[in-house]
Amino acid sequence: MASTLPISQSHGGVGHHKPLVSLRPRSPIFHSWALPRPHLAPDGLSLRSPSPFVVLAARTAEMPRKKRSSSSSEKGFVEEMRAVAMKLHTRDQAKEGEKEPDAPPVAKWEPSLQGYLRFLVDSKLVYDTLETIVRKASCPWYAEFRNTGLERSEKLAKDLEWFKEQGHVIPEPSSPGISYAHYLEELSEKDPQAFICHFYNVYFAHTAGGRMIGKKVAEKILNNMELEFYKWDSDLSQLLQNVRDKLNQVASSWSREERKHCLKETEKSFKYSGEILRLILS
Repeated sequence: MASTLPISQSHGGVGHHKPLVSLRPRSPIFHSWALPRPHLAPDGLSLRSPSPFVVLAARTAEMPRKKRSSSSSEKGFVEEMRAVAMKLHTRDQAKEGEKEPDAPPVAKWEPSLQGYLRFLVDSKLVYDTLETIVRKASCPWYAEFRNTGLERSEKLAKDLEWFKEQGHVIPEPSSPGISYAHYLEELSEKDPQAFICHFYNVYFAHTAGGRMIGKKVAEKILNNMELEFYKWDSDLSQLLQNVRDKLNQVASSWSREERKHCLKETEKSFKYSGEILRLILS
């Protein structure tokens, strides 16, 4: 499984939480507690079934860069992946966008607390899966993406622990997250080029549109609290550039057909992530 807040250093929180390495729905962080019903605005919009592509569009663009470098790494395969992703945006979201809007903008969403918790839980399962895959590195390329600084699983564990301490119910992972996690595991074993497409879109989308959505949700239901999910421990721009360089280096050994195959996977990445994102409105 889309805030444009200043990047701040992580604050102290709960203790270290070991990332999940299993796709089983039950794990220590997903126990049940009592969750109060969220307070929704009486004039909230009805967004029962937004298109997953449109819902995700707001979070899929890579974080804008202050200045584009002329280095070869900046003009490498990552730029091709970004260009394909941007075309799945609407024109009001990005000048490269080609999709027709079929849902209200994120600013008009009316999220629910329960739905947002479901989104965080399913997102954690996806990040757990991605981080486990690169740690095990069944394909040698994957080892290049260990400890990039973009990892989100531990941050999400702290956020879910905080909600638990407030007396909220932490739900079990739901179908969108479980389905995506299984799909990523399958891809990682049999289709590494396609897996890399998902790796890029999940991590880079969260640094841009994902942060914007996090800010809007915080404004509406969290009294502007900034979760750990939206914080990084060092300069985010540099972390992203480091991963761009690694992605370009890995893709440099691919054939033209392998590159095309990777790019073709972008729509599936949007589809799976969009289904998780729409949980915020449930």
